[in-house]
Amino acid sequence: MDQVSDEAFKALADASRRLLLDRLNERNGQSLRELGDGLGMTRQAVSKHLAVLESAGLIRVSRHGREKLHYLDAGPITAIADRWINRYHRDRARALADLRTALESAVDFVYTTYIRTTPEQLWDALRQPEFTAAYWGVQFRSDWAAGAPMTWSDRGSETSHPEQRVLVHDPYRRLAYTWHTFTPAWAAANGIDDETRERLAAEPRSAVTFELEPAGDGVVKLTVVHGDLEPGGVLRSMISEGWPRLLSDLKSLLETGSVLAAAG
Repeated sequence: MDQVSDEAFKALADASRRLLLDRLNERNGQSLRELGDGLGMTRQAVSKHLAVLESAGLIRVSRHGREKLHYLDAGPITAIADRWINRYHRDRARALADLRTALESAVDFVYTTYIRTTPEQLWDALRQPEFTAAYWGVQFRSDWAAGAPMTWSDRGSETSHPEQRVLVHDPYRRLAYTWHTFTPAWAAANGIDDETRERLAAEPRSAVTFELEPAGDGVVKLTVVHGDLEPGGVLRSMISEGWPRLLSDLKSLLETGSVLAAAG
């Protein structure tokens, strides 16, 4: 944690790197050329800054065909804010708080965590009902082939829809599927009022991607990208709080056998 914080703090200390993060906050998923346009920096300089940000975990790079796109990663900022902001005077913490807010307002939600487990165990934990029920309270029914339908069981309610489907199923490496439909039964089971449910239902259907990558010494790097979100939408606000807690419980379950204790 301290090493990750140190790298993030060092990366954020440079004004050019903060500007690059601002650009990604305005529009996530940009190429090197797009990020450097109009900055007055050479392509090599922009590339070096992006490499520092990626090393610090503040951005994630994904290849689309021949092009590499860069995405904000809220994980390190969330960790810094949770650990440090409350320890300092409000004025001194304002810059970190503002940056955290900016990252959480980005259209795509990106979060990275490191889990002491194997790719096989983590893969099972993302799909198998006995795992997902333990840390998420949700169970999936699907044959998990690309394009296959998915049924979500959540606190006694079942949600199915033709657009709830598996998008990518690459064992031990990459899993992606569309998000569930916001039905009245789901809302009632989760204490969601009618107005909020209607606003959620009016937003475009989003999708989540899990990327698994061995990180050495029995650790797996898990990157979660929840994309296709409505800018400033209700779901974007909800998942910015929900995913960090859910992934912390997943990490705790795999490393200790139990989820984190509920805040009391």
